Amino acid sequence: MVCFRLFPVPGSGLVLVCLVLGAVQSYALELNLTDSGKATCLYAKWQMNFTVRYETTNKTYKTVTISDRGTVTYNGSICGDDQNGPKIAVQFGPGFSWIANFSKAASTYSIDSISFSYNTGDNTTFPDAEDKGIITVDELLAIKIPLNDLFRCNSLSTLEKNDVVQNYWDVLVQAFVQNGTVSTNEFLCDEDKTSTVAPTIHTTVPSPTTTPTPKEKPEAGTYSVNNGNDTCLLATMGLQLNITQDKVASVININPNTTHSTGSCRSHTALLRLNSSTIKYLDFVFAVKNENRFYLKEVNVSMYLVNGSVFSIANNNLSYWDAPLGSSYMCNKEQTVSVSGAFQINTFDLRVQPFNVTQGKYSTAQECSLDDDTILIPIIVGAGLSGLIIVIVIAYVIGRRKSYAGYQTL
Repeated sequence: MVCFRLFPVPGSGLVLVCLVLGAVQSYALELNLTDSGKATCLYAKWQMNFTVRYETTNKTYKTVTISDRGTVTYNGSICGDDQNGPKIAVQFGPGFSWIANFSKAASTYSIDSISFSYNTGDNTTFPDAEDKGIITVDELLAIKIPLNDLFRCNSLSTLEKNDVVQNYWDVLVQAFVQNGTVSTNEFLCDEDKTSTVAPTIHTTVPSPTTTPTPKEKPEAGTYSVNNGNDTCLLATMGLQLNITQDKVASVININPNTTHSTGSCRSHTALLRLNSSTIKYLDFVFAVKNENRFYLKEVNVSMYLVNGSVFSIANNNLSYWDAPLGSSYMCNKEQTVSVSGAFQINTFDLRVQPFNVTQGKYSTAQECSLDDDTILIPIIVGAGLSGLIIVIVIAYVIGRRKSYAGYQTL
């Protein structure tokens, strides 16, 4: 954990901010804002990342995920006063910023709006961008929370507007802290009320000498994501997680009966998130390429291991499960998704369709090369014909030899 002590914010005392650096490619931020009396007035802890689709100079479109950007500052964050409500202001990278605004009523406070600005002039993040400059996306929220409660939302929350997808999870915030003490009363978001979320573990249990390794094939589960009343993503698969930590390897089969699914569907990205009592989140992020195919682009995982530690890994540069839009991808045989050297996922009886689901049913499937046995048919036919030709030639030769056996040279 790296901590930054910033300069005093006018009228708000000192701000202590800790940026948690880890394997997960996202912001893991914690903000403790104090007033002039050094009492906590605003507390927030959250994770976020952003996916932006932009046009290139050759008139094609690219999608980038903006996550860990290195040095972060919080200039402009304030506790608020009679004229202005509290505000969290975050700056990262060249021309990137994020602002959350709050307000208070008689017995509640609100998360009013979120503003995200990104710089397409940053050639590292947006290579070959057609339009250069800073673009701002504003979202109105109006989430109301009891005044003395801490808002919690561990589940994924997604906002989409103007080719920008904002993802938030593991959110804790209290904008009006009473008497300098963060409340122990929690107000849960709707998503957390309907899903099972793993509790935070504060103690460390000594690591066992051996880890049970299930040998059996995992049970296949069916997961779906809805957009309103319509199913927008379907997935059926048996999942086996292969984890290596501190040189100890373990294999974990996911039980679909105790695993819950959430997610989101957008025009060019789709997310399937799985969670259970031990898995905080296992994300499968799909993307569209060349406007006519989809593929698995990103996998993020954070889960509790048997020794009490948290294992987190992410990779947003994958290329698996490629299939045309309007179809599904199928692979019945065992297939391995290599997320990192320490984390692989074995899939069994896989079928997935993250886009263009019609009437809640899979479309025609494109099979993986492991399942594709159509090449065996011409091989078998060819081998059979070759064998038949050889038999005919041998019979012909033997027949000619016998026909000459009855004649003598004069």
